[in-house]
Amino acid sequence: MPVAKPIKHFLQFSDFSLDEFEYVIERAKVIKRKFKAYEVYHPLVDRTLVMVFEKSSTRTRLSFEAGMHQLGGAAIYLNTRDSQLGRGEPVEDAGQVMSRMCDIIMVRTFGQEIIERFAANSRVPVINGLTNEHHPCQVLADIFTFYEHRGPIAGKTVAWIGDANNMLYSWLQAAEVFGFHLNVSTPKGYELDPKLVSTQRYTLFDNPSDACAGAHLVSTDVWTSMGYEKENAERMKAFDGFIVDAAKMARAAPSALFMHCLPAHRGEEVSADVIDGPQSVVWDEAENRLHVQKALIEYLLLGRIQDQ
Repeated sequence: MPVAKPIKHFLQFSDFSLDEFEYVIERAKVIKRKFKAYEVYHPLVDRTLVMVFEKSSTRTRLSFEAGMHQLGGAAIYLNTRDSQLGRGEPVEDAGQVMSRMCDIIMVRTFGQEIIERFAANSRVPVINGLTNEHHPCQVLADIFTFYEHRGPIAGKTVAWIGDANNMLYSWLQAAEVFGFHLNVSTPKGYELDPKLVSTQRYTLFDNPSDACAGAHLVSTDVWTSMGYEKENAERMKAFDGFIVDAAKMARAAPSALFMHCLPAHRGEEVSADVIDGPQSVVWDEAENRLHVQKALIEYLLLGRIQDQ
């Protein structure tokens, strides 16, 4: 029987302890195995997930919506343009109302303070589907993917090539929790904000190729994220030389993996021969959003479950 637990949110990676993450990873393995075996698993019958989108999405919506249905529950999509949030309803009021009509809420928005305010007024668990500052579900899927292919990530080196965005800040929090090291190479003008960093488990590199040296995982993202489209031309110049290509991957460990949270622009942040090559696990990484989020939802709603 599931063990009852108080309301818990997942707003940034540091919200969970190592023990909690290890449990969620093990549950994700079980849930993925059930999915692959076409085994019906409906622990969330009559439970409802509300998905609030202020930023557009493919993988986030599909993985949360399909995942909730596969767990036996229902998922409701709300876009802020089509709801009262788009007409100026206070975030606090929306949190109060929505949380009285559902069991769990996923929010994909801009500023982290928006989801923090929403969660502070919610009676049910809130999950961060992405904010400008953090992308914890994606990094959880990435770590799960590393576990699948290479085992525990503790003691390993992850190279991040690109700007200091929400992915990097979640990777930094993950490094502190899981005990690995991050090699970080960002273009000038796109460096880390010290106020958002609470770990010493990283080294900065001016040369992105040097950051890849000996890395067990090399990860990157698009050079122009959502909300920064007006900076595209400027970013293309600043990021010159930051493409993850075969030469950079050759400096990584022989068994190194390549990851990208997608969507990708071949020829910009990653070369086609890398993302489509043998070291790339981007498709497993994308699929694993489904499995880790199902395990996350199950944990937030039902606590720890013993069945295998």
